[in-house]
Amino acid sequence: MKTVIQRVSSASVTVEGNKIADIQKGLLVLVGIEDADAQEDTNWLCQKITNLRIFGDENDVMNLSVKDIKGDIIVVSQFTLHASTKKGNRPSYLKASKPEIAIPMYENFVVQMEKELGKKVQTGIFGADMKVALLNDGPVTIVIDSKNKE
Repeated sequence: MKTVIQRVSSASVTVEGNKIADIQKGLLVLVGIEDADAQEDTNWLCQKITNLRIFGDENDVMNLSVKDIKGDIIVVSQFTLHASTKKGNRPSYLKASKPEIAIPMYENFVVQMEKELGKKVQTGIFGADMKVALLNDGPVTIVIDSKNKE
């Protein structure tokens, strides 16, 4: 499971002209799922993301987590995180899970994220043509791969 975490001052998701998710200070989390992913990946990532100390404290030092600041999270499915660009110029998405596997894993990821955060998490719509807007704060953008725990 691959994630891109962006610290945001604001973020939203719009589908067919309707804003379906909208947050202020918090995190926008893009999630890519592959067939090899399991509950262990979900649990580890959700715990890691909600406890990442990437928000400034009173001295503007990154010492606080999204939980500490009582921030919000938007989770958006993003199969293109598993793009392979090794051959040619057209990315291959063979590693990304098909919807029958990815949808339940994505829904489970959202539920686990809500447990870790202690409140409702907003989402995009799996498979929809989404317009994601964000004001990246910092900018702070972190990539975490559950198969490469660095």
